[in-house]
Amino acid sequence: MRNVVNHDMQRNPAVAPEQDGGRRGADGRDSTGSDSINRRILALALPTFGQLIAEPTFILIDTAIVGHIGDAALAGLSIGSTIILTAVGLCIFLAYSTTAQVAHLLGAGRRREGLQAGIDGLWLALGIGVALSIGLFAAAEPLCRALGGQGAVLDQAVTYTRAIVLGAPGMLLVYAANGIFRGLQKVRITLIAAVSGAVLNTVLEVLFVIVFGWGIAGSGAATMIAQWYMGLFLVIPAILWARADGASLRPRLEGIAAAGGDGLPLFIRTLAIRAAMVVTVASAARMGTAVLAGFQAVNSSWNFAMNMLDSVGIAGQTLVATALGAGNIAEAKRLTRGTGRAGLAIGAVIGLAFAVIGLFAGHFFSPTPHIQLLIAAGMVTMGVFFPLQGWMMAIDGILIGSRDYRYLAVTCTATAVVYIALMLLLADAVTPHLGNDLLRTVTLWAAFNIVLMGGRGLCNGLRVRGDRWMR
Repeated sequence: MRNVVNHDMQRNPAVAPEQDGGRRGADGRDSTGSDSINRRILALALPTFGQLIAEPTFILIDTAIVGHIGDAALAGLSIGSTIILTAVGLCIFLAYSTTAQVAHLLGAGRRREGLQAGIDGLWLALGIGVALSIGLFAAAEPLCRALGGQGAVLDQAVTYTRAIVLGAPGMLLVYAANGIFRGLQKVRITLIAAVSGAVLNTVLEVLFVIVFGWGIAGSGAATMIAQWYMGLFLVIPAILWARADGASLRPRLEGIAAAGGDGLPLFIRTLAIRAAMVVTVASAARMGTAVLAGFQAVNSSWNFAMNMLDSVGIAGQTLVATALGAGNIAEAKRLTRGTGRAGLAIGAVIGLAFAVIGLFAGHFFSPTPHIQLLIAAGMVTMGVFFPLQGWMMAIDGILIGSRDYRYLAVTCTATAVVYIALMLLLADAVTPHLGNDLLRTVTLWAAFNIVLMGGRGLCNGLRVRGDRWMR
């Protein structure tokens, strides 16, 4: 899809800024004050958070229930959930690229074309989701073994993976549909979908795992059903809205190909990040079952909390994309500064809560005192770095909204390469000499934040200091 930023305001007077020095945004509202910007960000961020927490919430619920089956089941869940989160996470470009494209076209006054781009994204999501389900189901055992699964842990991981991957098409449809809703700045429906999906998942988890006694297979099946429910819940109204505006519902090969090409740099960016996460899990696995079990609890909690920060970035992404579509550069700059401040502040608040809750959260995930201690150490370590993560994620969303995809792909890949090299060194040469699991856990999470998150934050900060990212 082509960049639709309109720098010639005479071509789109309906969305041009007011003749007051650009004091109004693309939606016509006064946006000069920080309070106004914060309200606009919050109005989009809160419902968006509902959609973002869907998959992490499913994994968090799985973790809480499966953790009481046994340590082997919890460790197996860590491996299986890493596979599905990695596979589905690699396709997040379906949401990001569609959001930016729809918002740009909306700002440029081309609503029907924006909705058509959304329909193309839905077809792409369905095709990728089906292929993903088939491939991961067939390759479940070698993938789980490659991540360190052995014996009972391997059996549990394979069982969970094969159950949950059947819901991948539903989850990818959720991503694409939400790109449409975010671009239109109508995101409350995503909150309804996420809440109802989480409730359904919880009920089915209890029924399948505790009542029916299906074990970890029941946990994966419950999540799979909830994923398909959410996909249908969001796709149906998206199709109705698009049809009402005259968009074609038939698969268009040129539109699907354009959607895939637009998302390729974002796919590379996400692939680099997920590769870094996979190496982190593999490193934890090499440190022992206790460290891996503690890692899973911290990681699932972090995935949940990080989506609060990501929702701020996505809100900024939508607003900046709309402003750039309208050619309002001054507004885009103001929104960028406001989004960065909001991410930093929310990161500080969440980080404090994450660390405090972490002191007691171990009892929720495991009955083993040693693993409870490792969970507390990991969550406190993570909490210290949340302000950095909040700012970094906010600016990341801004750069995606401006369609600065190639820069993000290059910098994320470079940062991930450095981080992976360091983690391999730590796992082989450093952590074996550390005295206990507690030191290994703290070292693992500190390296993750300083190198991977810090590196991405540095690259993003350098980029937004100039203007090239808006061109």
